[in-house]
Amino acid sequence: MSAPFLSIILPAHNEEHRLPPALESLHAFLSAQSFSFEVVVVENGSTDRTREVLAEYAARFSYLVPLTDERRGKGLAVQRGMLTARGQYRMFCDVDFSMPVEQISRFIPPALPGVEIAIASREAPGAVRYGEPVVRHIIGRGFNTLVRWVALPGLQDTQCGFKCFRGDIAERIFPLQTLHGWTFDVEVLFIARRLGYRVVEVPIPWYYNAESKIRVLRDSYAMFADLIRIRLNARRGMYDGAPAPR
Repeated sequence: MSAPFLSIILPAHNEEHRLPPALESLHAFLSAQSFSFEVVVVENGSTDRTREVLAEYAARFSYLVPLTDERRGKGLAVQRGMLTARGQYRMFCDVDFSMPVEQISRFIPPALPGVEIAIASREAPGAVRYGEPVVRHIIGRGFNTLVRWVALPGLQDTQCGFKCFRGDIAERIFPLQTLHGWTFDVEVLFIARRLGYRVVEVPIPWYYNAESKIRVLRDSYAMFADLIRIRLNARRGMYDGAPAPR
């Protein structure tokens, strides 16, 4: 089988309620496109009915690739999905779709020709945030300031959960990923820049979801520690062994 033009990767941990509307909205959007596609859903470590819901949708949609893993971690799920996917372009998306699904078209050709890596940004000129509490916004900006200082100067928003990679680039970057928690985004973008790839921020409309699974106070220390770990990994040469392009 020839590779699809676009792969959508959805990490799904305890998503029995949000996964159905996500898959339905994706189906409506993708079915209206002229390009070929697949949807890779990675369920990992769920304790609710996510696995059963995924099986039900896999029986309905032939393009859906269901993956399961007992290990937890959003970064782990994205890594496995990216390396299982076959698309010429591979985009991972949060199941809550805080970015309207129609925005996907803006991350791939022809809307974005010559794209290597495109990431959704809530801070780039033209982006709009809806409904986000002020305190949450301030804390998020503080973390991104640390990200710019420590790892990714110039990028205004590294944590929005919608990122698209050209397929051959994904196959170079994601085998080098070591972080499986919330800060994996920073690591893969750090690796991408280290390998010489260009990262473009795409301004989006973004709608705050109160059901976000990140807990700011609980996770902040671990995320800061991950930033230091990324710098140490780079110093040790752990990101220098990227496989050659095929």
